[in-house]
Amino acid sequence: MDHHHGASADEMSPLEQEVLDEYERLAENMKKLASTLDTLSSAPPVEILDGLRELERKTSLVFTLLKASVYSIVLQQEIDWGDQAGAGEGDEGDYDE
Repeated sequence: MDHHHGASADEMSPLEQEVLDEYERLAENMKKLASTLDTLSSAPPVEILDGLRELERKTSLVFTLLKASVYSIVLQQEIDWGDQAGAGEGDEGDYDE
């Protein structure tokens, strides 16, 4: 019985291995973040401000493009739904003949 318990402790399920791999990636990302923050904090304030302004411009552009994409998708869906509804009603209302 102890042998079974010992074997299960040595062997990990795929999910457990995946969780450990994610923790390893998270730890590496935290190290990179700490290093980047250290570099940023040692930079002159003017340089930091310029970098933040550039980031703000890029973020604003991405947000605008995202809104345009969402609007385009919604508009296309409305057009598609209108075409589907119109196809079902088109034959009923033709009295001009």
